[in-house]
Amino acid sequence: MKITVVGAGAVGASCAEYIALKNFASEVVLLDIKENFAEGKAMDLMQTSSLNNFDTKIIGSTNDYSKTSNSDVAVVTSGIPRKPGMTREELIVINAGIVKTVSENIIKYSPNVILIMVSNPMDTMTYLTQKVTGLPKNRIIGMGGALDSARFKYRLSEALECPASDVDGMVIGGHSDKGMLPLTRLATRNSVRVSNFLSDESLNKISEDTKVGGATLTSMLGTSAWYAPGAAVSSLVHAIACDQHKMFPCSALLEGEYGLTDLCIGVPVIVGKNGIEKIVEIDLADEEKEKLIESALGVKATNNLLNDI
Repeated sequence: MKITVVGAGAVGASCAEYIALKNFASEVVLLDIKENFAEGKAMDLMQTSSLNNFDTKIIGSTNDYSKTSNSDVAVVTSGIPRKPGMTREELIVINAGIVKTVSENIIKYSPNVILIMVSNPMDTMTYLTQKVTGLPKNRIIGMGGALDSARFKYRLSEALECPASDVDGMVIGGHSDKGMLPLTRLATRNSVRVSNFLSDESLNKISEDTKVGGATLTSMLGTSAWYAPGAAVSSLVHAIACDQHKMFPCSALLEGEYGLTDLCIGVPVIVGKNGIEKIVEIDLADEEKEKLIESALGVKATNNLLNDI
């Protein structure tokens, strides 16, 4: 399987590294517009192959999309990173143009590709890609919910003082500080509801800390995070490559599911060799439904900004 990662910055390089370490891909192509940047990242990563025991070939390319030809999956991380104090919505004017150009070039050389969108604002960039490429909805996946859910499970395990492997939980809704909806009601520790262990006050704090997970790291690091986003993307790519039929919350085009239409937003999906194999509709409490609708309105408001570009 051939994987392309567009954008060789911190997120893209981490994604390529995690894919290589899992050793399921034959080739990873890193592409960037900065001269020799992707080539240097690829060389550095390849020099770890004998130390980390992987056989995946990693190559770099400066803006030569022909090198990405016949990719099975392409990950789009390109765009400017979020700066301290900057909202994801403020990125739209710059990143929309970048994402449009990138996605069109990828499809030119890989017409059967599955696209995984990482660029922010992620839900809107996923929607934009749907509109400009005309690809079937199963072949365009927004990564956000997979990352947000990992951050949610980290916060739960922290509060429970247990390993993250004991915890299961999901975040749906928009990939933004105000839009995401951590489903604390449904979160479990080894099949037991976490509400049996944690107070409402603790669960509310976990929810709020999860929502600002990205902003918290941006304020600490001075730029967007990269390890967890890279790991989230590699898990999605792995699920596609190995037809795992794993469930992830991802941004998907909705056409009536959850009572929503004509937008991409985070919902549970089954991921396999065809990309999104199925959108899973779960029973939400009335309050959760209201919050999801509110989140959808926020995403649509951001999508409307595309009309001015």
